[in-house]
Amino acid sequence: MTSPERIYALCSAIRYVEQARIEGAVVECGVWRGGSMMAVARTLINCGRTDRALYLFDTFEGMTKPGPLDISLNGDSAENLLKRSARTEEDTLWCYAPIERVVESLALTQYPTSHLHLVPGPVEQTLAVSAPEQIALLRLDTDWYASTKHELEVLFPKLSPGGVVIIDDYGHWQGARRAVDEYLQQHQIMMELHAIDYTGRIGVKTS
Repeated sequence: MTSPERIYALCSAIRYVEQARIEGAVVECGVWRGGSMMAVARTLINCGRTDRALYLFDTFEGMTKPGPLDISLNGDSAENLLKRSARTEEDTLWCYAPIERVVESLALTQYPTSHLHLVPGPVEQTLAVSAPEQIALLRLDTDWYASTKHELEVLFPKLSPGGVVIIDDYGHWQGARRAVDEYLQQHQIMMELHAIDYTGRIGVKTS
C-alpha cells in the first residue's frame, strides 16, 4: 500500500519533470492495482500533457519468488511471510491484481490508451525487450533484491539527466536497499537519495 507521502512525492516529481522538460517515458515496475500510475496520469492531465508514454511492468499475477536477501525491516523473511499469506486481491503482501482490473482503473483517469503500455511478466524477462529508450521518471516497487537490481541495470542507464528515480521499498525490504546501494557503488554513481517516509526514497540523476 502506497502512503500519502509517497503519492505526493510521485505527483510532485511528475510536475517537476514537466516543468524542467525532462524527456522520456514514465516507467513503473511493480504496479499492483495501478494506483500510483493513476496518480501519474491525472497529474499529467492537470499539467496539460497527455502524450507522455506510461509503461507499467508487472506479473499481474502477484509477487515473484523472493530470495534469501529479502528480509523485512522487522527481520522477517519474505518467503515465510508469503507462505502465511493468501494469494488474493485483498492481500497486501502478495500484491495480486489481474491486468483487467488495472486496465479498468486506468480508464477512469481518461488518459489516452494509446500512450499506456502494460507489460505482463517478470521484469527479468520483459525489460530487455519492452522498456522504452528514454525515461523521465522511474519508479521501482517490486520489493525484492533480484528484481530491483535487474531494473536498475536495465533502466537506470535510460534515465535522462535530471530524471527522477523513486525506490518504494528502500527502507522496508533489506534486499531492495542492498540492490540500490550495490548498483550505485558498483557504477560509481553519486546520487543523493532523499527520504519520503520510512521506506520510500527519491533521487535525481545528475548525469
